[in-house]
Amino acid sequence: MICGRALVRNGKTAAGKQRYRCLECGASRSGERPDVSRRAELDAFLGWLLGAGSQAGAVSFGTARSFRRRTAWCWNISPAIPATGEVHDQVQIDGIYVGSWCCLIAIAGEHVIGWQWCDTEKKAAWAALLQRFPAPRVVITDGGSGIAAALSDCWSDSAVQRCLVHVQRNVRTHLTSRPRTEAGKALLRLGRALTRIRTSAQAAAWLGHLNDWYQDYGDLVRARTYRGTTTPAPAWVRANQTWWFTHDRLRKAYRLLERISQAGTLFTYLRHEFIGLDIAATTNRIEGGTNAQLRLILRAHRGMSEEHQKRAIEWYLYLHSETPVPPARLIRPEHQTPIRLPAQTAPDQPHGPEEYGKAATAEEGLWARKGWAGRP
Repeated sequence: MICGRALVRNGKTAAGKQRYRCLECGASRSGERPDVSRRAELDAFLGWLLGAGSQAGAVSFGTARSFRRRTAWCWNISPAIPATGEVHDQVQIDGIYVGSWCCLIAIAGEHVIGWQWCDTEKKAAWAALLQRFPAPRVVITDGGSGIAAALSDCWSDSAVQRCLVHVQRNVRTHLTSRPRTEAGKALLRLGRALTRIRTSAQAAAWLGHLNDWYQDYGDLVRARTYRGTTTPAPAWVRANQTWWFTHDRLRKAYRLLERISQAGTLFTYLRHEFIGLDIAATTNRIEGGTNAQLRLILRAHRGMSEEHQKRAIEWYLYLHSETPVPPARLIRPEHQTPIRLPAQTAPDQPHGPEEYGKAATAEEGLWARKGWAGRP
């Protein structure tokens, strides 16, 4: 104030505002602290955004319209997790689609370590995420599109564990949950048994059962049907295609299990060098934990624009990283008063009389009529 000393709190005014007083000169004042107000608004905004309550019941800001007006600037804050360079034993990666966007997420243990926005799960998007972190010992993935090529380029030294739950889902997609043939039922039982394997001996026995299945039903996997026979061509067969695999869906399910088992990514979590690390065999930490919570948030606040949905996901992921700083420390002046582009001015009109106009004039009988005008 007058003497330049710091002020201390000195009760409140009749209107409920905080009063401040200088202990040296006795001068006092009352008013709001912009920094405190912004911090309270951001806390209220995050409490509503990451919760399931309504805007009107978020805080004592009055109506929902008042809440939106006072917290509109909070949408401008875009949190980010800084890269620490830590080498993790295992990293799980997966994606979640939000409208026309896809968010690729990486977690280590119980914490989110990064995310990447993209349009689809392609190699370039995965590479942009993976190259931020050192290669872990094991990476758990669902085997989506583009991830294999990105892992080969960025984390070539990391062992890969395919998510067994996703493998089960893919097998069930090909065979359906109720296959009609004995070969399909036996192969579906093998797929369902994957998540019950706990030891290397059980894994070896499972691989033996898969080989036995092929010895019994391999002729069905290789069987072909040629055009011109009594069997009509399925709808998915191209017009110029002369033959197709008779049991195509059964073949796809078997080939999936065969390809993964030969690649050595089916039972990585049981390898002797990873004993004691408790390597996960699924991406359930993301699917059932992070992604499930994100879907709950988006469902509770359905109707948000894509940009606001993206911001909600970013805040959740940031606050579930290992060492997030308090949200109030991310506030910058440009968030409260974003830079606006200058308004475009209309071009100057040429000087002189108007040669041709479009306005209605009374001379031509074109103007807005008012009143009774003699109508019955």
